[in-house]
This record gives sequence, C-alpha cells and structure tokens, in this order.
Amino acid sequence: MAATVIDGKAFAATVRDKVKTHVTRLVADHGITPGLAVVLVGEDPASQVYVRSKGKMTVEVGMKSVEHKLDVNTSEADLLAVIDQLNNDPEIHGILCQLPLPKHLDEDLIINSISPAKDVDGFHISNVGLLGTGQKSMVPCTPLGCLMMLRDHHGSISGMDAVVVGRSNIVGKPMAQLLLNDSATVTIAHSRTKDLADVVRRADIVVAAVGRPEMIPGDWIKEGATVIDVGINRLDAPEKGEGKTKLVGDVHYESCAARAGAITPVPGGVGPMTIACLLANTVTACCRANGLEEPEGLTA
Repeated sequence: MAATVIDGKAFAATVRDKVKTHVTRLVADHGITPGLAVVLVGEDPASQVYVRSKGKMTVEVGMKSVEHKLDVNTSEADLLAVIDQLNNDPEIHGILCQLPLPKHLDEDLIINSISPAKDVDGFHISNVGLLGTGQKSMVPCTPLGCLMMLRDHHGSISGMDAVVVGRSNIVGKPMAQLLLNDSATVTIAHSRTKDLADVVRRADIVVAAVGRPEMIPGDWIKEGATVIDVGINRLDAPEKGEGKTKLVGDVHYESCAARAGAITPVPGGVGPMTIACLLANTVTACCRANGLEEPEGLTA
C-alpha cells in the first residue's frame, strides 16, 4: 500500500491562515501589529530569494516587515549595532539574521547578540538551554514544522520510537528534544552510527536531517513508519536535459514511500513549513512581549 503523502505546502498554508487570524485579532483588540526584522549581509543568491519570500509572506499575514540589507564587507561592530537597534525597537518582535554570514563575521557572536525573546530562529544559547530543559522557549522553525506535521498526522506521538538521523544544532538536536518533550522514545543517529540501517529500521518515526542526498533507502524503513525528510539536495538530472538539476531529500523517496505509512516529499514537504513557523514564532514572541495569551497550535 502506498504511503500517505504529508503535504507540507498545504499544511503550511493552514498555519499561515492561523497566523493571519491571530494577527487580525491583535490589531483589532489591542492595536498591536507583530513586527519581523530580517538582516541580510552580502548578496548570496539563495539567501536573497529566501529573504524576499519571508518579506512577502510576512506582509500577506498582516505583520510589519523590516529588512536590513548590508554590504558583504560590513564590520562586526556595524552589524551588532543594527541588531542592538532592533533589540530596543518595541515595534519589532522577531529578529532573524540570515545565515550563512560572510566568513569574517562570528556567527555565534551575532546570533547570541539577538535578544532571546526576539530570537524567532530559536538559535540563541538561552533558547537552546530552555528547550533542552523543557522550559518555554523560542523553538527553531524547521524542527517545529516537523513536530506540527507529526502531531497533525498521529494526534499523539507519546511512546513512539523515533530516530533522528543528523545531529546539527539547527535541526537534529532540537528535533530530538521536541520529540522527547512529546514523550517519544528518541535516538539521535548520524553517519558514523554503527549498524545505522538497523537503528533506523526499528523506528516508528524517522526524521532524516543528515544532509546527504538519498542516503536512506527503502529497506531501512519499518513497514508503516512515518518518514519526515528534512533534506534539500540538488543533483544533476540529465534525464531532464543538459545542465538540468532536480531536488531530492535525504531519503530515497520512491523506495521509502513503498514501505512507509506516511512520508513528506521533497520539494513540498518540510520546506514550506519553515517560513510558516517563522511567522508563527513572531506572533508568539509578540504575545509574550505584551503579556497576552499565546496562539493555540502555533508553538511547541
């Protein structure tokens, strides 16, 4: 039986609708418009596309969108000054510094200069610690999107055996913590895990976030398991014509879909959820800053 395809694009649209509804209420009832500021240093093409998309969707849900585009040679002191200004701006509730930064800038220093309450990426060391100890925090967007889709599909993941393949600070580690906080039994695996295939085969939930194209084949997947593929890898696609490429995930989609109970596609799976959860985090940050009730279903 073919796996159920978890449509991240459609689910992200429902999340954005919830955000828009809550923003409308905040404006009507309290005169507050959530504000998101994005800081882009340099001219990385992928980052530019991503920032434009974020700005467009921020405006579409009724929020204030601010962009600071800085020269690639911007000094650390100047970048920190921009962030300090945003930290102290009461109309800005979320701050995101687009990664990667140019090599002369210290990413950890920059990330940790953002006010933890406005850190809608969830990367500040304070938010990492709060999440790790099960306290209220700002949650990284991609893992939050994965959790939302798992909750929507399963209702409850309590007691389920989950394997996260990948140990990055951005996805793997926070994903494992979110699953653990929802009472799943969690294993973090990676490319050096012994008998990796056997570890993955026992999982009811597989989250692939290792950054290797089609690394996980179908025969690693337990019958009926749910597969969340975080990977976005570009490969040559000569079958489409000379110079053409295609996007693939960290799992081999066709063989995994033949065994899984549910699976996210690439593209159209986890990717759209990341920006949707960024908007959700901005609304959450706004509500917390103003002592208002948080929107239901938009955070962990």
